[in-house]
Amino acid sequence: MFLLNHHPDYRSTLHPDDVETLGPAGADAIEAHLAERQNHVPTPLHSLPGLAAALGIGALFIKDEGQRLGLGSFKALGGAYAVIRLALEAASEKLGRPLSDADMNDPAIRTVAAGMTFACATDGNHGRSVAQGAQLLGAKAVIFVHGGVSDERVAAIARFGAEMVRVNGTYDDSVVEAARVATERGWTIVSDTSWEGYERIPGLVMQGYTAIAREALAQMPAQPSHVFVQAGVGGIAAALAAQMQTRFGDERPLFSVVEPSRAACIFEAARQGRPVKIAHGAPTVMAMLECYDPSPLALRVLYRAADAFLTAEDSDAVEAMNRLARPVAGDPAIVAGESGAAGLAGLLAVLRNPEARAALKLDASSRVFLVNTEGATDPARYAELVGLEPTEVAA
Repeated sequence: MFLLNHHPDYRSTLHPDDVETLGPAGADAIEAHLAERQNHVPTPLHSLPGLAAALGIGALFIKDEGQRLGLGSFKALGGAYAVIRLALEAASEKLGRPLSDADMNDPAIRTVAAGMTFACATDGNHGRSVAQGAQLLGAKAVIFVHGGVSDERVAAIARFGAEMVRVNGTYDDSVVEAARVATERGWTIVSDTSWEGYERIPGLVMQGYTAIAREALAQMPAQPSHVFVQAGVGGIAAALAAQMQTRFGDERPLFSVVEPSRAACIFEAARQGRPVKIAHGAPTVMAMLECYDPSPLALRVLYRAADAFLTAEDSDAVEAMNRLARPVAGDPAIVAGESGAAGLAGLLAVLRNPEARAALKLDASSRVFLVNTEGATDPARYAELVGLEPTEVAA
């Protein structure tokens, strides 16, 4: 499915709160934070000229988040950042002095953090980030997962010392349960989706993702003409769309939001022009994007700053994984998980659709930017779909 943005707010100015959180100042804040994180380096931006030529476009660039902060996913930028910011704020209030990211290892900060519990729901990657942030400060993390989250992904979160809670139902059910329990017990909810009266913390999570655009634009030889970014509840898509809007204004790249056809809550919200929760259907291979209730905070940005909304089939995602694992001669091999490859899956779907391709003006001069949002966070599943172990691809 393909839909051009027809919302009344399309191309209007971003909400002032979103400019503050996701614009240049927000990107500056996460950049300063990352400068204090041990062993942090910008993730690579790969150029794939061979695949670009095969697809009939001018250039193709992929930002590879499969190497971010040891977690293998872009989510490493969001949850941990929000946890650390919230703990620093609590410590600053208690200690009566201003604190910055440089104070993360101050014993007094860790004493305050030790009395805090951070909770969230996750499909896997966001929970790992929240758990990592809590572990860095000596705080406690309680992570809620639904039945579709693999045991391997649960174990990857638990390795950071988090308490794991299984919830019957979907990701959205786990969001509700995490919020309910956290509210009852006085824990801090660090969700990557928003709801009425709860925007600041999801905004901090999204602010973390702006680092991807900041780094990528510095690494590219020229401004991209097109951007395809995948969405679950919409956080990363909104963060990158806001960066493109505040950086380039009316000259920004054409921005497309990609979702699994089996879990296209953003697409339906764009079609109806309002936030809507869609029915739970058959699971998608793009498990990290299997969300049925969009984040209103993300939609507020995307209604203004996205140009198109589209869906990809599971077969598109598997094809994209395999194209990246078995590259055209001269291109680098990239380990992209099922959800990580969704941006390329969306591009492939558009290029097979003459109407969509024409609407987005994709041609031999187009410079396309994608994000591999995760590596093989479930290695067994990756090997099943690609026929190669992740280590064989990365060798």
